[in-house]
Amino acid sequence: EGARVAAGGAPARVDGKGFFVSPTVFVDVKPTMRIYQEEIFGPVVAIARFSTEDEAVALANDTTYGLGAAVFTRDLERAHRVAAEIEAGMVWVNSSQDCDPRVPFGGVKQSGIGRELGEAGLEAYSQVKAVHINMGNKL
Repeated sequence: EGARVAAGGAPARVDGKGFFVSPTVFVDVKPTMRIYQEEIFGPVVAIARFSTEDEAVALANDTTYGLGAAVFTRDLERAHRVAAEIEAGMVWVNSSQDCDPRVPFGGVKQSGIGRELGEAGLEAYSQVKAVHINMGNKL
C-alpha cells in the first residue's frame, strides 16, 4: 500500500517452533493503510508524520483499536494532556510496554474490555452488593 520498510522485516532465526520477525520499522505510513489500522502484535512500528498536537491525537484515535499508545515529549503538561485525550487503555510516556503487575492492563474499543492485574483486575472476581435499610420510618 506504499509503506516502506526502513529497518528489519526479515525472518528472525529462532530455535524451536513458530515464525518470528526481527524488529521492523515502517515509514511513509498513511492512516488509510492496513498496517496503520490493524493491531500488530510483534516488534513492529508504523511511523506516520504529523504537524500539530491535535493532529497527532486525531491520528492516534483514528482506529478501531485501543490497547496502548506511547507519547514521547519533554513537556510533562503536554504528556498528561495528550495521554488523557488518546483513546487507549494504557498510555506510556517516554517509554513503551514497561509494565508493572500492580498496574491495570487492558484496552478499549476493539482491543477489549475490563482490566487484568492490579486492584482493577480483581473486580471481575468480585460481586458488589448494596443493602438499603430504612431506619427512620416504621412500616
